[in-house]
This record gives sequence, C-alpha cells and structure tokens, in this order.
Amino acid sequence: MQDVEVIESAEAAAAALDPVRARLLGELAVPASAAGLAARVGIARQKVNYHLKALEAHGLVELSEERRHGGITERVMQASALSYVVSPGAISAAAADPAATADHLSAGYLVALAGRLVREVGVLARRAGASGRRLPTLTIDTEIGFRSAADRAAFANDLTVAVLSLAARYHHDDGRRHRLLVAAHPLPEESA
Repeated sequence: MQDVEVIESAEAAAAALDPVRARLLGELAVPASAAGLAARVGIARQKVNYHLKALEAHGLVELSEERRHGGITERVMQASALSYVVSPGAISAAAADPAATADHLSAGYLVALAGRLVREVGVLARRAGASGRRLPTLTIDTEIGFRSAADRAAFANDLTVAVLSLAARYHHDDGRRHRLLVAAHPLPEESA
C-alpha cells in the first residue's frame, strides 16, 4: 500500500469522491471483505460489493487475499493507498497552467505551480513504483515569521540570490534535469 496515490483520471476521481466510496476507501486502510466492511459501516453487503467493484475497476482498491469457506471464496480487499490526491490533470483542459499566468507573485500562479507539481510527481512516482525503484526527491518544509513586509521582501531577495547561486554551481547541461520549486504563503489562521 502506498502512502499517497495521485489520481490521474476523471473517472477514478469521481469514484473516489463519491461519499460512500470515499468512506469505504478510508475504512480499507485495514483489509476487509465486503461482509466485514458492510458490518463496520452499516451498509448492505451487496451495496458494498457494488462500490468495491467500481473502486477496484479504477485501481483504488486491490485484492489483499482470498479466503475459502466451503464452496465460497471471500475476497479481502484493501485500499491501494493510505490517502489520495486528485491531479489537476484529471480535469484535463481546465487544469491550471503556470505558463498562462503572467503574475508570478499571484496566488493563482502558486496554485498552478502546485498543480503541475502534483501532476509531474504523480507520473514519476507511478513509473518508479512500477519499476521497483525509489523516486529521488528533496522537500524542505518550514515556517518563518516576518515582522514586516520589508523583512519578507529582504528574505525573498536573499533566498533568490542563494538559490540561483547554488543552481549555477551544481547545474550541468548534460546532467539529469530536476525542477526546483520554492514557494511561500501565509499560514491559514486557525478557525475557532
């Protein structure tokens, strides 16, 4: 089971976002049969079976094991991942494109970049998983408090100079290309 799976197709996204199916996906972090799952969630086994088949058709659940009980085979299913993210690519032509946004300081541009990041890393992670390899990534996630807009602007300038200097030092035209994305946004306020 993967930690996070990126959903690329609109049909798989619709299946995962259906309220009943989303609940079943959450429950299937622990493998269960349709009968066991039906007892846990309070839905008829036949209805659970119907939804499991739809989820399985999109690769969102997978067979964990089969158990024989007399002449009956019980299929035990589990979610393909602990959590899911829907790629903007599932929306196809309506997906945000960073190249279409001129204002690189806007929230729209940042969201479009984040969407591209989900699309690209989702594709690469799937390929790496299929070949049994690990995808080499680097992530830095931190928080910083700025006392003023001037401090934030000075930090942005210093960070830009440092990143461009490092990129120039380690870049080789014949090396494997990597995308580096550095972003900052205010943290959402906690809702009361």
